[in-house]
Amino acid sequence: MKKLITTTAVALCLSTSAIAQEKTEFKVAWSIYVGWMPWGYLEESGIMDKWADKYGIDVEIVQINDYIESINQYTAGQFDGVSATNMDTLSIPSGGGVDTTALIVGDYSNGNDAVILKGDGDLASLKGKPVNLVELSVSHYLLARGLDSVGMSEADLDGVINTSDADMIAAFATDDVEAVVTWNPLVSTILEDPAATKLFDSSDIAGEIIDLMVVNTETLEANPDFGKAMVGAWYELMALMQAGDEEVLTAMAEASGTDLAGYKAQLASTEMFYDPAAAVAFTESAELPGTMVSVAEFLFDKGILGEGAPSADFVGVAYPDGSVTGDEGNVQFRFDTTYMQMAADGAL
Repeated sequence: MKKLITTTAVALCLSTSAIAQEKTEFKVAWSIYVGWMPWGYLEESGIMDKWADKYGIDVEIVQINDYIESINQYTAGQFDGVSATNMDTLSIPSGGGVDTTALIVGDYSNGNDAVILKGDGDLASLKGKPVNLVELSVSHYLLARGLDSVGMSEADLDGVINTSDADMIAAFATDDVEAVVTWNPLVSTILEDPAATKLFDSSDIAGEIIDLMVVNTETLEANPDFGKAMVGAWYELMALMQAGDEEVLTAMAEASGTDLAGYKAQLASTEMFYDPAAAVAFTESAELPGTMVSVAEFLFDKGILGEGAPSADFVGVAYPDGSVTGDEGNVQFRFDTTYMQMAADGAL
């Protein structure tokens, strides 16, 4: 009898889940970063509403001030999608068992993430110093790559201090903080301090820190119009940005706490994929799997590639050609060019 009740409950749960996936209202989250400012503009300008109306759905875009918290909320099922990097997607939702698809490959950081020292010096100057960063985020990855480039490791530091991105600028201004690792627009603000010295940035590992809009795979599969509306809205705005629309760029600049010149400077250190065909080409490149293997190895080394992960291959990552790195039996992260290709083909 107990077995019958359990089986019925599971069947009911599965049935309810299937029904819940078919819906018309969606929520996605984003946080402040040069390459993600378009999400705020899409919500405020009505461009997202226009595309959502075209497909008979509603999409709400919500700003979350704390980046990691936005991913945690997505992972907990409070949002259908979130702006995130490739590394943080692999470690948090995918590593936690939430099957996630990279719907839009928006850009890669080409100088927007940086290791900054207070005072003069180089990477070797970090020896024996504490470093403030968002622990286990792309900042941590960037620091590890930088240290490795000069034959050092985290063991050579006086530890890392977990610091929210929301607190980073204030932290650098205090006397006891000697070095930070963070991303734009925070990098630009911190570098305005005459004492700040940039030691290493993401242009030194170009193509490895990738900025995405990721969505729940089951939700996307059950609601393809959600993907079409999101991608259609995104590339309408990308065309305006590529054309240099100053009204659009100024609005995003002000929302990120800078001016037009400041935002353009941040964009200059961002490899934005304004053209969907460029995003497709990058996502289908032979280099992407190698990057994801390196990221998985870093996460496993830090003990954050899923609870109890036995190896760096614990989570499977699928690519547009059908290939998989990691465990083919546990694919939880998917790079899918279907919708970006539709945008490139003018089929949305």
